Amino acid sequence: MAQRSKFVKPETRRIASARVVAGKQISPNFIRVTVAGPELDSVTPMGFDQWFRMFIPQPGQTTLRLPTSASNLWYAQYKLMSKDTRPVVRNYTIRDYRAAGTGLFGEETEIDIDFASHGDLGPASAWAASASAGDEIAILDEGRIYNPAPGAEWQLLVGDESALPAIVGILRSAPRNLRAEVFVEIAEAADAQDVSVGDGVNVHWLVRENAGARPGLLALETVRQADLPTGPSYTFVAGESDLPTALRRHLVNDRHVPKTHISFTGYWRHGHAAY
Repeated sequence: MAQRSKFVKPETRRIASARVVAGKQISPNFIRVTVAGPELDSVTPMGFDQWFRMFIPQPGQTTLRLPTSASNLWYAQYKLMSKDTRPVVRNYTIRDYRAAGTGLFGEETEIDIDFASHGDLGPASAWAASASAGDEIAILDEGRIYNPAPGAEWQLLVGDESALPAIVGILRSAPRNLRAEVFVEIAEAADAQDVSVGDGVNVHWLVRENAGARPGLLALETVRQADLPTGPSYTFVAGESDLPTALRRHLVNDRHVPKTHISFTGYWRHGHAAY
């Protein structure tokens, strides 16, 4: 039997240039930026938590300088650039993909990107807050991290606000008969997003009451104490690095979930300018 791959990777990819065509505040702590361009035709939409490397200019840069390789050599090329000329690189999720001719803002392929807004605490958050039509951007498709284990009878999806776009994407793409317990920690109740789910999915929006609390702690403690279904499962957990690490440890040690049935990713680290 062929071994199940850890991730779902795109068959082909390129560093695709695009430009901003729209941006808006969609909730107190989220900004949606729409980018478009003919090179985005190279992205094959996978749905779920499909993510990409995002290349944006440093503050004050007038030209977006990019690596030329889309293979693993792109990072070596990036590191060879001087710190003053290399772009900012961050990882984000495709919130929505509209093929050429079906867009909201023109005839070119469009991609929506949702940013958890943190003011100027990180370069990507600051860029999203000030992005305007015509701003340059490039993306490198990385495929999906979400890859359910065969035989899973139910799923556990957990994240803080940085994982909200990925979890909403998973729920939008999932079959209507999915059985899942979903826990998403957010800063304000108004950041919750409407998503249509089947009867077997329970979505728990967890609102931090303490604005200064470390993101992810509420989600971690809630899941630790939750009465979860039994039987073979698959878990997707992402967010501030302590959340996926600690939750994976809990699931493996206390609930005896096989490690291979857990996809865990640290999107950022508290106290670092990761956004």
